[in-house]
Amino acid sequence: MADEQPLVLDPQGADREREHAELRRRGPLTRVDVLGVTAWSVAEPALLKRLLTDPRLSKDAARHWPLFPDEIVGKWPLAHWVGVTNMFTAHGTDHQRLRRLVAPAFAVRRMNALAPRIGQITDALLTGLAALPADRPADLREMFAFPLPIRVIGLLLGLPERMRHSFGDHVNAVFDTTLDADRAAANMAELYEVLDGLVKSKRAEPADDLASALIATRDTEGDGSALTEQELLDTLLLVISAGYETTVNLLDQAVTALLGHPYQLELLRSGRASWERAIEETLRFQAPIAHVPMYYAVEDIPVGDGLRIRAGEAVLPSYGAAGRDPGVHGETADAFDITRARTDHLSFGHGAHYCIGAHLARLEAGTALPALFARFPALRLAEPAGGLPPLPSLIANGHRRLPVFLHG
Repeated sequence: MADEQPLVLDPQGADREREHAELRRRGPLTRVDVLGVTAWSVAEPALLKRLLTDPRLSKDAARHWPLFPDEIVGKWPLAHWVGVTNMFTAHGTDHQRLRRLVAPAFAVRRMNALAPRIGQITDALLTGLAALPADRPADLREMFAFPLPIRVIGLLLGLPERMRHSFGDHVNAVFDTTLDADRAAANMAELYEVLDGLVKSKRAEPADDLASALIATRDTEGDGSALTEQELLDTLLLVISAGYETTVNLLDQAVTALLGHPYQLELLRSGRASWERAIEETLRFQAPIAHVPMYYAVEDIPVGDGLRIRAGEAVLPSYGAAGRDPGVHGETADAFDITRARTDHLSFGHGAHYCIGAHLARLEAGTALPALFARFPALRLAEPAGGLPPLPSLIANGHRRLPVFLHG
């Protein structure tokens, strides 16, 4: 409701379900405070779909957000989210140009060809877990959910093994919304140093990978008509960060939900439900990315009931809240049910900015989760699901750790 005070989103992500319920209670469109910046949160799926396909809504802060850069850069902890120059923040023809450069690497046929390698990586990780002491809990996020997607992204980009953990640590900090503006900027500076090192190594020794292909495009057309140097760095950043964070949280939340709902797990084991449905229900029930900063109105956009998004105002898609909309999922919207008739969700976005890695994330989860539960049939949580500490983020929806007993 427009006349309510903005809802201050918790940077700690301490109680997402309560926060998302409050967003839904306030209606399809409500003002929120995002680390000191006011935006319109959109949590109703129908309105979200409408807005995300509306050309009057842009992701280009430099062109369409009056607060940028003077009130944002160096002052707002999420400045790096809106200030990068890649397809995540591009609008119109710029977005089309940048997406065309990356899209072939994520084509369905190319992703499906990776399936055997994903299976091999999964088997190796499970073998490592099986060798752990049976009487001690294992952190499944650290030892399974994280290394799987970062290794897969490493294959696509050609990341040297020595760089993968460094990238992981810095990207984790990108999603940490408890950092102040100075610490967030320092982390980004360090991350760009690592990215610069990757580009230099690939220029010296190119290979058959996405990083080398992007560098070749940049160097062949060095006037920046295809890709500027900053767009090159920021595109690599996007592929690395988005390419694994969503999948890490998907695996984390799927394991947590299934171990917390034994009947649902039994449906899978008995063949009465499919892993595909379990993955889609996880994406609906616990969207891996709760909110996505940020879109901006290019001009006034009426949204009904007398409400209007004014030109220059920021819009925050709230995918976590949208996934449990009772208008779509009825009275059981807050229940984890892999047999529900509809598992509609917007966890990979919608419209022009639909996640280019959605198929890969589903492929990884569809390979890793059945293999994990088959290898460890007595798998159980070492701590109650409700007590698992959340990631310190209003954006990323996962846990700091996922301790389990592998052998019951």
